[in-house]
Amino acid sequence: MNGQRRLKSAPVGVVGKVLRILEVLDRAPGGLPLKDIADVTALNKSTAHRFVAHLEGAGYLFRDESKAYMIGPKLVRLGSGTTYQTTLCRLSRPILNRLWKLTGETINLAVLDGREVFYVDVLESLHTFRLVSQVGTRRPLHSTALGKAILSRMEPMALEDALRGIRFERSTPKTISSVAQLRKDLALSAERRYAMDDEEVVTGARCIGAAILDANGKVAAGLSVSGPVVRLIREKVPLFARALCLAADEISRKLGYNGEPLPELHRTSSAARPQTKGAILRPSSPLAAQRRTSGRLT
Repeated sequence: MNGQRRLKSAPVGVVGKVLRILEVLDRAPGGLPLKDIADVTALNKSTAHRFVAHLEGAGYLFRDESKAYMIGPKLVRLGSGTTYQTTLCRLSRPILNRLWKLTGETINLAVLDGREVFYVDVLESLHTFRLVSQVGTRRPLHSTALGKAILSRMEPMALEDALRGIRFERSTPKTISSVAQLRKDLALSAERRYAMDDEEVVTGARCIGAAILDANGKVAAGLSVSGPVVRLIREKVPLFARALCLAADEISRKLGYNGEPLPELHRTSSAARPQTKGAILRPSSPLAAQRRTSGRLT
């Protein structure tokens, strides 16, 4: 009886320390550095480091570029969608930044929300003429590269459920208008590991999308690069798609995905590649603050 009372009245040492760390970080959505964690929990710094390092390795904590620790993807999946989106954006942002600099075009991160994709992060191109969607924008699954990328990696039952609820509204003459068309597009997207929106949402705009998977191998989000067709020409698509899929794969690994590695993407022949060496993926210098506008070519 005395032993049972002790168990009820006081937490086991190690478990209690871990819980204190998690509770502190739960109250600090922006994350905390190791020193602050140790101070607030009254743990020795080396002890706190041992615990947070183990939790980070297991995916329960995430450490950003500033070395601040925050609740990780394994835990936020048990919490609210808003918390999950915040963590997804935080751990994805460095990878999105690299892709943005590499392509010079707008980069979008979105999650599935009902029968639509919901944009949770957008890095705008610095070009005056660009394709832009606001954070918080919702777009249909059947016409966006993000939506089709997500659908193409869904499990069969989830896919069938999603397809039943799609309303095939046309945005342009090129918008997919039937389940049969969409199934054919999704099969191609699954085979090559990226999806295309070729002027299906906005005339004059092209977008390439790839799916992000979680620790269970299920679709967690979608990542895309978008721009006007005059700049995102067909010859650039294979190389942009390669960079995009590698970025999506890296984010998937951060979410704990340990499945099959990214396969080689289809490569274009030398005749189809632009003749100017190094012209395709020239990094773009981030010169100005990113201004968010409505989802259109601007």
